[in-house]
Amino acid sequence: MDLSVWATVVGVVVLLLAAWTAWTLARLRRLEGRVDRARTALETQLRRRAALADEVARSGAAVLEPERTARLARAASGARLPWTPDREQAENVLGRELRELLRDLPGMPPALAADLAGTAQRVVLARRFYNDAVRDTRELRGRRLSRVLRLHGRRPLPRYFDIDDSYDELAGTAGSGRS
Repeated sequence: MDLSVWATVVGVVVLLLAAWTAWTLARLRRLEGRVDRARTALETQLRRRAALADEVARSGAAVLEPERTARLARAASGARLPWTPDREQAENVLGRELRELLRDLPGMPPALAADLAGTAQRVVLARRFYNDAVRDTRELRGRRLSRVLRLHGRRPLPRYFDIDDSYDELAGTAGSGRS
């Protein structure tokens, strides 16, 4: 083959690589925006759940034993930690406290029980959307060509947010004739 054919082949390959790189960089930017928006939504729902737990601790102080009120208030304040692995543990503690509370406290006002159940479902959905965005971002950044070309720059790899958000008890409480 002569030199012009090789130059054309190399030019086409370089052009395709440049087009793929531009497309991938745009997709990475969109995915990072998606992760940020999903994280904000998740953070909003987690803060709402912590605020509701505080409200339950305050309003249930008359019916709850002081130890349980203090545990619930501690769990709610622990759930306001910065976004770290410790935060996941604190959210798990708060979730367990809320599940136990709703199971053991049948006299909770129906509106508050329904609000807690609704917030629990929104936490589940927000966490799912966040983890889906993280999965998509990690998958694109983990591809061989993305890694070789270092398309991610120096941005840290987003982390999954894994908490125990099984709220079967909450859903049953909110839907059981008490609302």
